[in-house]
Amino acid sequence: MAQRPRFFTPSQVASHNSEADLWVSFLGKVCDLSPLAILHHGDPLLRPLLECAGSDISSWFDPETKDLLTFVDPVTSCVRYYTPRGRVLHVPPTGPRSDWASDGGEPWWRDRRYQVGLLSAKTRWIRMVNTLTSQEQRVQVCSEETLEEILQRHLGHNSHAYSYTWKYQEAELHMDKTLQENNMADNDAELQRLRLDPDLFTPAVMLYFNDDLTEG
Repeated sequence: MAQRPRFFTPSQVASHNSEADLWVSFLGKVCDLSPLAILHHGDPLLRPLLECAGSDISSWFDPETKDLLTFVDPVTSCVRYYTPRGRVLHVPPTGPRSDWASDGGEPWWRDRRYQVGLLSAKTRWIRMVNTLTSQEQRVQVCSEETLEEILQRHLGHNSHAYSYTWKYQEAELHMDKTLQENNMADNDAELQRLRLDPDLFTPAVMLYFNDDLTEG
């Protein structure tokens, strides 16, 4: 069974965009809030999260405190959470209410049980070329991932991926290192500066079959 990746691309997070499968990212973290959504099904306080399902909500937070943004209420002079999309789960009401439980536990944005991984700070595209079958796939990966983690992604396309040797420009790649550490430089910024289409310069990882299916 493939391991859950440590890093996720924004497009991966975006694919989890329903109440039954609700992911968000914020401050570099990726959280699966599906259990929270199921627990609070029908609650109006869930609506802001449903509206942003699958997206990055870092703008909701103070990067220093890691807490929701706050402001001073001009009427009460009290510090309140800033929630322009409307009050959200675990945010207290503006005044005393009998239906508000102040001991509801850790708010969802601090609860580590919901965190499933980290959001990639920089994604990049590579071409995976199977020299045995001549098949080629263009894959978006996280720059922080080792080739072993990229291989886990590739298993969905080739169940015998472990039976291949990976090379770049004739040099065998180290599976415990990242693309950058394997001298596969990320040239996106330079290509953008030169106004060149990065799709035309996507580096290719060559996969050579080892004639050994024992690891498939």
